[in-house]
Amino acid sequence: MKKIISFVVFAALTSASYSQSLGYQNIATMFSNNDENGSARFVSMGGAFGALGGDVSSMIINPAGISVFNGNNAAIAFQTRNTNIATTYYGNSLITQEDFFNISNAGAVFTFENNIDNEWSKFAFGVNFRISTDFENRFNAKGNSGFSSFDSFPLDENQNPIIYNIAENQEFSNFYNGELSELNFVFSGVYQEKLHVGAGLNFYDVNFSQQVVLKENNTDGDENILSAKFYQENFTNGVGFSLSAGFIYKPTNTIRLGLSYQSPTWFTELIENTNIINNDGFLGDTEIQVSNDDVIYDNTFGGNLPFQELLYKLRTPAKITASTALIFGKVGLISLDYSSKNYNGLYLSGDDFSQENLFFDNQLKRANSIHLGTEWRINQLSLRGGFQYQESPYTNSVLSDNQETYSFGLGYNFGSIKLNLAYRKNNNNEQYNFYPQYNLVEPAQLDIDNTVITIGLSVHI
Repeated sequence: MKKIISFVVFAALTSASYSQSLGYQNIATMFSNNDENGSARFVSMGGAFGALGGDVSSMIINPAGISVFNGNNAAIAFQTRNTNIATTYYGNSLITQEDFFNISNAGAVFTFENNIDNEWSKFAFGVNFRISTDFENRFNAKGNSGFSSFDSFPLDENQNPIIYNIAENQEFSNFYNGELSELNFVFSGVYQEKLHVGAGLNFYDVNFSQQVVLKENNTDGDENILSAKFYQENFTNGVGFSLSAGFIYKPTNTIRLGLSYQSPTWFTELIENTNIINNDGFLGDTEIQVSNDDVIYDNTFGGNLPFQELLYKLRTPAKITASTALIFGKVGLISLDYSSKNYNGLYLSGDDFSQENLFFDNQLKRANSIHLGTEWRINQLSLRGGFQYQESPYTNSVLSDNQETYSFGLGYNFGSIKLNLAYRKNNNNEQYNFYPQYNLVEPAQLDIDNTVITIGLSVHI
């Protein structure tokens, strides 16, 4: 994943003091990002299609791009992702490696020649579905911070209860699941063969879940051992929509200029179900046992499973993209997109989110990104490359927090059918603090390495 866990060190502002799960400000930031998925051609060229068009995924960046097509086109893309997460916690290292697969993009564009008005020579309608963000991931961390958060046995009936304040080890497991999907409906037209104008309506469906397990082994210094297992979970589902508009202008056959705007995404209904609620003094399911007692403390015993539901709304930031492309006939092209998104525009409502909204105002900033892509054709073979540079949205970020992504690919034209392949690679370092309530405990360091391969097929009619 990209930046979905980049700010967990600040988690739990509203989840109270013992929350190892993501806070609402983290989730809001996650739902504002995307994995830049699309067709294999789109991925291999770094998503730099704002002034280029001519690809089903170009409507994601600039809806005007679909009227660049000559004829009808349909495309589908399959994606496999290998994610390697290396965690370091107090000198101990663990590596978690997983492979994931999905249908990442599918779309179609239909063009219509206009024989009535010579000024508007062509119109196009497009529909596209894609997985904007694939949340599925997991990692484990293990080590000894020297700190014990579970230092007593709730069922200890001794007059002087035993204190287990010597930490032996801690182990943390984190599981993410779900996805943010996007469905685009776009209309575009061509004016005087030089100006492409388009607008779109975009619908979003999000489902996200997180399950975390924290285990501790602590002693009292006298061979008595306490083992604790703490479990938290939350499930979020919702829907949203946004608007988009843009144009592409061709002053010459070689130069294309583009400008597009995507409105904020309004998630009008987000429903969260979670066990992060006070249950006998613990915000989650807790199980504790000690070596000198056969009884096991379990705060869910007898079906005592407190669960709460929260309904809220989220507005994500708007984005503006300026683009240019150089077209060298049928030989090749170079395309560049520059995008800007102000994360101060994040806003939560429907409950008391004053602390989160204050966090957005004070701790987030405008983040810019650059997308560069190129394609060169040798007969029926196309060679492609791409680069993305994404700034971190956090005001206290350092240069190393910005993300760089490299991609390349190739395609082969069989006539009406084109087969495309893309390879994308990125790496970033993050932190996860599973003791956010204790300032002296250091967060786990995560080194996240993603390798994505996309295979696409397009049909021109």
